[in-house]
Amino acid sequence: MNVTQDLSFLSLIANAHLIVQLIMALLFVISLTSWTYIFSKLFAIRSARRLTVEFERTFWAGGNLHALHQNAGKDRASSGPLARIFEAGMGEFIKSKAAYAASRETMDHGAILDGARRAMRAAFQREMDALESHLAFLASVGSVSPYIGLLGTVWGIMNAFRGLANVQQATLAAVAPGIAEALIATAIGLFAAIPAFVAYNRFSHDVDRLAIRFETFVEEFSNILQRQSR
Repeated sequence: MNVTQDLSFLSLIANAHLIVQLIMALLFVISLTSWTYIFSKLFAIRSARRLTVEFERTFWAGGNLHALHQNAGKDRASSGPLARIFEAGMGEFIKSKAAYAASRETMDHGAILDGARRAMRAAFQREMDALESHLAFLASVGSVSPYIGLLGTVWGIMNAFRGLANVQQATLAAVAPGIAEALIATAIGLFAAIPAFVAYNRFSHDVDRLAIRFETFVEEFSNILQRQSR
Protein backbone atom coordinates (compact mmCIF):
# COMPACT_ATOMS: atom_id res chain seq x y z
CA MET A 1 0.00 0.00 0.00
CA ASN A 2 2.80 2.42 0.81
CA VAL A 3 4.59 1.73 -2.46
CA THR A 4 1.41 2.39 -4.42
CA GLN A 5 0.80 5.59 -2.54
CA ASP A 6 4.40 6.78 -2.93
CA LEU A 7 4.33 6.12 -6.69
CA SER A 8 0.99 7.78 -7.33
CA PHE A 9 0.98 10.50 -9.97
CA LEU A 10 0.36 13.43 -7.62
CA SER A 11 2.80 12.10 -5.05
CA LEU A 12 5.56 11.79 -7.65
CA ILE A 13 5.01 15.38 -8.76
CA ALA A 14 4.96 16.66 -5.19
CA ASN A 15 8.16 14.80 -4.30
CA ALA A 16 10.04 15.68 -7.48
CA HIS A 17 13.11 17.90 -7.46
CA LEU A 18 12.42 21.64 -7.55
CA ILE A 19 13.92 22.02 -11.03
CA VAL A 20 11.76 19.17 -12.32
CA GLN A 21 8.67 20.72 -10.72
CA LEU A 22 9.43 24.04 -12.40
CA ILE A 23 9.76 22.29 -15.76
CA MET A 24 6.46 20.49 -15.17
CA ALA A 25 4.78 23.78 -14.29
CA LEU A 26 6.16 25.36 -17.46
CA LEU A 27 4.87 22.47 -19.55
CA PHE A 28 1.47 22.70 -17.87
CA VAL A 29 1.22 26.41 -18.73
CA ILE A 30 2.33 25.71 -22.31
CA SER A 31 -0.22 22.90 -22.64
CA LEU A 32 -3.03 25.05 -21.23
CA THR A 33 -2.15 27.89 -23.60
CA SER A 34 -1.96 25.58 -26.60
CA TRP A 35 -5.36 24.04 -25.81
CA THR A 36 -6.82 27.54 -25.54
CA TYR A 37 -5.45 28.38 -28.98
CA ILE A 38 -6.61 25.04 -30.38
CA PHE A 39 -10.23 25.59 -29.40
CA SER A 40 -10.27 29.27 -30.41
CA LYS A 41 -8.69 28.45 -33.79
CA LEU A 42 -11.08 25.55 -34.30
CA PHE A 43 -14.11 27.81 -33.87
CA ALA A 44 -12.53 30.61 -35.95
CA ILE A 45 -11.77 28.36 -38.93
CA ARG A 46 -15.19 26.73 -38.78
CA SER A 47 -16.84 30.14 -38.74
CA ALA A 48 -14.66 31.38 -41.63
CA ARG A 49 -15.51 28.30 -43.70
CA ARG A 50 -19.23 28.62 -43.02
CA LEU A 51 -19.36 32.34 -43.81
CA THR A 52 -17.29 31.81 -46.94
CA VAL A 53 -19.73 29.20 -48.23
CA GLU A 54 -22.68 31.46 -47.46
CA PHE A 55 -21.12 34.44 -49.23
CA GLU A 56 -20.16 32.38 -52.28
CA ARG A 57 -23.73 31.12 -52.52
CA THR A 58 -25.08 34.68 -52.34
CA PHE A 59 -22.49 36.10 -54.72
CA TRP A 60 -22.93 33.54 -57.45
CA ALA A 61 -26.71 33.76 -57.18
CA GLY A 62 -26.37 36.73 -59.52
CA GLY A 63 -27.54 39.57 -57.30
CA ASN A 64 -26.68 43.24 -57.66
CA LEU A 65 -23.04 43.86 -56.80
CA HIS A 66 -23.69 47.32 -55.35
CA ALA A 67 -26.39 45.96 -53.03
CA LEU A 68 -24.11 43.10 -52.02
CA HIS A 69 -21.34 45.61 -51.34
CA GLN A 70 -23.59 47.67 -49.10
CA ASN A 71 -24.67 44.59 -47.15
CA ALA A 72 -21.09 43.44 -46.73
CA GLY A 73 -20.02 46.83 -45.43
CA LYS A 74 -22.77 47.13 -42.82
CA ASP A 75 -21.30 44.61 -40.39
CA ARG A 76 -17.75 43.79 -41.48
CA ALA A 77 -16.90 42.02 -38.23
CA SER A 78 -19.43 39.22 -38.79
CA SER A 79 -19.61 39.23 -42.58
CA GLY A 80 -16.80 36.74 -43.07
CA PRO A 81 -13.33 36.91 -44.64
CA LEU A 82 -14.42 36.48 -48.25
CA ALA A 83 -17.11 39.15 -47.88
CA ARG A 84 -14.48 41.56 -46.53
CA ILE A 85 -12.20 40.81 -49.48
CA PHE A 86 -15.08 41.50 -51.85
CA GLU A 87 -16.01 44.67 -49.96
CA ALA A 88 -12.45 45.98 -50.22
CA GLY A 89 -12.21 45.36 -53.94
CA MET A 90 -15.69 46.60 -54.81
CA GLY A 91 -15.27 49.66 -52.61
CA GLU A 92 -11.99 50.61 -54.31
CA PHE A 93 -13.58 50.03 -57.73
CA ILE A 94 -16.50 52.33 -56.93
CA LYS A 95 -14.27 55.03 -55.42
CA SER A 96 -11.91 55.00 -58.40
CA LYS A 97 -14.73 55.33 -60.91
CA ALA A 98 -16.27 58.13 -58.86
CA ALA A 99 -12.93 59.95 -58.69
CA TYR A 100 -12.48 59.81 -62.47
CA ALA A 101 -16.06 60.98 -63.00
CA ALA A 102 -15.57 63.91 -60.61
CA SER A 103 -12.29 64.99 -62.23
CA ARG A 104 -13.74 64.57 -65.75
CA GLU A 105 -10.57 62.85 -66.82
CA THR A 106 -10.45 60.03 -69.32
CA MET A 107 -11.19 56.88 -67.37
CA ASP A 108 -8.19 54.55 -67.09
CA HIS A 109 -9.81 51.14 -66.82
CA GLY A 110 -6.48 49.41 -66.25
CA ALA A 111 -5.64 51.65 -63.29
CA ILE A 112 -9.09 51.11 -61.80
CA LEU A 113 -8.78 47.33 -62.04
CA ASP A 114 -5.26 47.40 -60.63
CA GLY A 115 -6.46 49.45 -57.66
CA ALA A 116 -9.33 47.04 -56.98
CA ARG A 117 -6.99 44.07 -57.26
CA ARG A 118 -4.47 45.63 -54.88
CA ALA A 119 -7.23 46.35 -52.38
CA MET A 120 -8.39 42.74 -52.52
CA ARG A 121 -4.84 41.44 -52.16
CA ALA A 122 -4.29 43.64 -49.11
CA ALA A 123 -7.57 42.41 -47.58
CA PHE A 124 -6.57 38.86 -48.45
CA GLN A 125 -3.29 39.24 -46.55
CA ARG A 126 -5.09 40.65 -43.52
CA GLU A 127 -7.52 37.74 -43.47
CA MET A 128 -4.72 35.21 -43.85
CA ASP A 129 -2.76 36.82 -41.02
CA ALA A 130 -5.82 36.49 -38.79
CA LEU A 131 -6.41 32.85 -39.76
CA GLU A 132 -2.74 31.92 -39.32
CA SER A 133 -2.36 33.63 -35.96
CA HIS A 134 -1.08 31.34 -33.16
CA LEU A 135 -0.27 28.53 -35.62
CA ALA A 136 3.44 29.22 -35.19
CA PHE A 137 3.00 28.83 -31.42
CA LEU A 138 1.34 25.43 -31.88
CA ALA A 139 4.17 24.36 -34.18
CA SER A 140 6.73 25.45 -31.60
CA VAL A 141 4.91 23.60 -28.82
CA GLY A 142 4.77 20.44 -30.94
CA SER A 143 8.49 20.50 -31.64
CA VAL A 144 9.95 21.92 -28.40
CA SER A 145 7.78 20.46 -25.60
CA PRO A 146 9.26 16.93 -25.78
CA TYR A 147 12.75 18.39 -25.36
CA ILE A 148 11.65 20.48 -22.39
CA GLY A 149 10.19 17.35 -20.81
CA LEU A 150 13.36 15.44 -21.65
CA LEU A 151 15.38 18.11 -19.85
CA GLY A 152 13.29 17.51 -16.72
CA THR A 153 13.75 13.76 -17.11
CA VAL A 154 17.52 14.01 -17.49
CA TRP A 155 17.74 16.29 -14.48
CA GLY A 156 15.52 14.01 -12.40
CA ILE A 157 17.44 10.85 -13.32
CA MET A 158 20.73 12.61 -12.64
CA ASN A 159 19.45 13.65 -9.22
CA ALA A 160 18.21 10.10 -8.53
CA PHE A 161 21.60 8.55 -9.31
CA ARG A 162 23.34 11.19 -7.23
CA GLY A 163 21.23 10.01 -4.32
CA LEU A 164 22.65 6.50 -4.71
CA ALA A 165 26.03 7.79 -3.56
CA ASN A 166 24.72 7.82 0.02
CA VAL A 167 23.27 4.32 -0.21
CA GLN A 168 25.43 1.32 0.62
CA GLN A 169 23.45 -1.10 -1.51
CA ALA A 170 21.85 0.17 -4.73
CA THR A 171 18.54 -1.53 -5.48
CA LEU A 172 15.76 -0.91 -7.96
CA ALA A 173 13.45 0.04 -5.11
CA ALA A 174 15.84 2.80 -4.09
CA VAL A 175 16.13 4.37 -7.51
CA ALA A 176 12.62 3.68 -8.85
CA PRO A 177 10.84 6.68 -7.24
CA GLY A 178 13.42 9.14 -8.58
CA ILE A 179 13.27 7.71 -12.09
CA ALA A 180 9.46 7.67 -12.02
CA GLU A 181 9.43 11.31 -10.95
CA ALA A 182 11.75 12.17 -13.79
CA LEU A 183 9.78 10.29 -16.45
CA ILE A 184 6.63 12.24 -15.60
CA ALA A 185 8.28 15.33 -17.10
CA THR A 186 8.66 13.56 -20.45
CA ALA A 187 5.07 12.33 -20.27
CA ILE A 188 3.79 15.86 -19.65
CA GLY A 189 5.97 17.14 -22.50
CA LEU A 190 4.44 14.60 -24.89
CA PHE A 191 0.97 15.42 -23.59
CA ALA A 192 1.58 19.06 -24.54
CA ALA A 193 3.30 18.31 -27.86
CA ILE A 194 1.05 15.72 -29.50
CA PRO A 195 -2.25 17.71 -29.53
CA ALA A 196 -0.42 20.87 -30.60
CA PHE A 197 1.34 19.07 -33.47
CA VAL A 198 -1.87 17.39 -34.69
CA ALA A 199 -3.82 20.65 -34.45
CA TYR A 200 -1.12 22.59 -36.31
CA ASN A 201 -1.15 20.15 -39.23
CA ARG A 202 -4.95 20.13 -39.39
CA PHE A 203 -5.34 23.90 -39.13
CA SER A 204 -2.59 24.54 -41.67
CA HIS A 205 -4.42 22.31 -44.13
CA ASP A 206 -7.73 24.09 -43.51
CA VAL A 207 -6.16 27.54 -43.84
CA ASP A 208 -4.45 26.57 -47.09
CA ARG A 209 -7.77 25.40 -48.53
CA LEU A 210 -9.40 28.68 -47.54
CA ALA A 211 -6.50 30.62 -49.08
CA ILE A 212 -7.04 28.82 -52.39
CA ARG A 213 -10.73 29.72 -52.33
CA PHE A 214 -9.93 33.36 -51.56
CA GLU A 215 -7.34 33.61 -54.33
CA THR A 216 -9.69 31.97 -56.82
CA PHE A 217 -12.43 34.44 -55.90
CA VAL A 218 -10.05 37.40 -56.33
CA GLU A 219 -9.22 36.27 -59.87
CA GLU A 220 -12.84 35.56 -60.80
CA PHE A 221 -14.11 38.82 -59.34
CA SER A 222 -11.34 40.73 -61.13
CA ASN A 223 -12.63 39.30 -64.41
CA ILE A 224 -16.15 40.43 -63.53
CA LEU A 225 -14.94 43.96 -62.77
CA GLN A 226 -13.00 44.02 -66.01
CA ARG A 227 -16.14 43.22 -67.98
CA GLN A 228 -18.14 45.84 -66.08
CA SER A 229 -15.54 48.57 -66.64
CA ARG A 230 -15.82 48.38 -70.42
